[in-house]
Amino acid sequence: MKTTITMVAGLLALFSVICGMAQPRKNKKEISSAPSAPIVYTAAQADAMRIDGEQRFRANCGRCHAAPHKFPPRMMSTIVRHMRVRATITDEDMRRILYYMTQ
Repeated sequence: MKTTITMVAGLLALFSVICGMAQPRKNKKEISSAPSAPIVYTAAQADAMRIDGEQRFRANCGRCHAAPHKFPPRMMSTIVRHMRVRATITDEDMRRILYYMTQ
């Protein structure tokens, strides 16, 4: 089991590196140097976001993937960002799916 999880994590990391090479580079004007402030949700909003994220995961990602085990949010963010391009999902879908995957 541990070997399988390690292998899946390695494949996801390799996939994210390979997909990162194909990403177009942003202009310096497009890159924001100021970090964004974390968004705070009420309990009801957080629950709705999680449920909506799960539905969007199943509709968009679940066609090819089972929900992976918990990864650190930073790694999951990279994976979701790269899969967004392949699955042609919207920015809002990406945010909801990432929220679901990191909660």
